[in-house]
Amino acid sequence: MTIEFIDLKAQQARIKDKLDVRIQAVLAGGAYIMGPEVRELEGKLAEFCGAKHALTCANGTDALHLALMALGAKAGDAIFCPSFTFAATAEIVPHVGATPVFVDVDGRTFNMCVKSLKRAIVHAKELGLRPAGIIPVDLFGLPADYEPIETIARENGMWIIADSAQGFGATYKDRTTGSIGDIATTSFFPAKPLGCYGDGGAVFTSNDELAALIGSFRVHGKGSDKYDNVRIGVNSRLDTLQAAILLEKLAIYADELDARQVVARRYSALLSGRFQVPYIPNEMRSVWAQYTLRAASTEQRDAAMSALKAQNIPSVVYYPMPLHQQGAYKNYPADPAGLSTCTDLAKTVFSLPMHPYLTAEQQELVCAAIAKAGC
Repeated sequence: MTIEFIDLKAQQARIKDKLDVRIQAVLAGGAYIMGPEVRELEGKLAEFCGAKHALTCANGTDALHLALMALGAKAGDAIFCPSFTFAATAEIVPHVGATPVFVDVDGRTFNMCVKSLKRAIVHAKELGLRPAGIIPVDLFGLPADYEPIETIARENGMWIIADSAQGFGATYKDRTTGSIGDIATTSFFPAKPLGCYGDGGAVFTSNDELAALIGSFRVHGKGSDKYDNVRIGVNSRLDTLQAAILLEKLAIYADELDARQVVARRYSALLSGRFQVPYIPNEMRSVWAQYTLRAASTEQRDAAMSALKAQNIPSVVYYPMPLHQQGAYKNYPADPAGLSTCTDLAKTVFSLPMHPYLTAEQQELVCAAIAKAGC
């Protein structure tokens, strides 16, 4: 039995006829960039998450960059982000001249630690930086703990960009990710829970002024038309073919999210007691971009992953090195108390196959392979 880490083929088979119709309509219409399907998708994305505006763009990294541009991030600004995340969260900060300041994460949720954030803000001020913004990450599909982060942001006059590249459509205390933060962003990279067949991203806000700025920045800083350039912008537009594909994927997204809950619960029931299984706080719902276990040691993780590989079952480490230890980022400021949880997670976490079409039989094979290794 073949077990895919993410089974896009099963999803495609489910909606193939509708995808074919959508794609042919784009080909016949000839509006290959920012065509009518893009506007349709933006309306449905905004409706899905409860944001007033959804603006698509070329990829999730551009979405973060556009958000920083709209918020006016600049040199001298300190922008706080977790170290245990993908590089895109931090790499866009120096692009606008600002300074990323790394924050530790919580050992249960793997998301931004509020205590560490507070220490990092004090440290940034001591360095002469102006605390400007926070970029919490909805890691592996679980929302960050936004209420205390919002309180800290208000107390310090900071904005929030919610990096929901992995978490679009998750819920946090009756709010849906995409509608949280001054701006929220997501990625439509194919492996994401809502992914296209190429690159794509989106920026969400309920602030009319910010939405207008993002709409301008993504098309070369346009004013009344694309040849009226009123500000320095970038070229970050979503292909119409990708929007057409996403429309059909969005139509089944709620059903797929329900299926992901079933898969995650089954894993946790089978693996609880062997590893630290994912922790979902009350009033939160993950979209399960990844199902990630925390082993007791690197040795236990390696043994489990070796056992899976022997059975041709894929597993992946997200992330093998926290950002603050990487060459590009090691000289940026961080919580002076250290980032010990980020460092430990990099040595002990690993992710199992996760998608809405994973069967109980497949999951039992995954867990049996791990158990056979004595893990």
